[in-house]
Amino acid sequence: MKTRYVLDTSALLTLHHDEPGADEVEKVLYDTSADRYLSFISITELFYIIWQRSGKEAAYQSIVQLKMLPLHRVDPQEELLLQAGEFKAMHSLSLADSLIAATALHMDATLVHKDPEFEQLKDHLSLQALPYKG
Repeated sequence: MKTRYVLDTSALLTLHHDEPGADEVEKVLYDTSADRYLSFISITELFYIIWQRSGKEAAYQSIVQLKMLPLHRVDPQEELLLQAGEFKAMHSLSLADSLIAATALHMDATLVHKDPEFEQLKDHLSLQALPYKG
């Protein structure tokens, strides 16, 4: 069985801004023995975060670049939505992070992230943490 990864929005931003850990994200993206996934909500997060930091044009360009990456988008299904609700109810996560974590669980994938909030799910998910910001 192939290794599976879900990239959190923080991993995509790490790559976009060439921050520490970008090389790890690239390894995941170009690992031909792995399947790589993206939660639908990460598209929204990436878009608005880049818009706020760099403007509308940069936000749209980031979506064009995202579509070129070897990622399979995972859209919401009831089981995934209910799992996200369970994570949200039981942990101090944002709704977007709950959806992304549920996607990783649903896909039986390792969650690649740069968000310390996910550490509270270490008993539920396989996590690959990128270097946290200081």
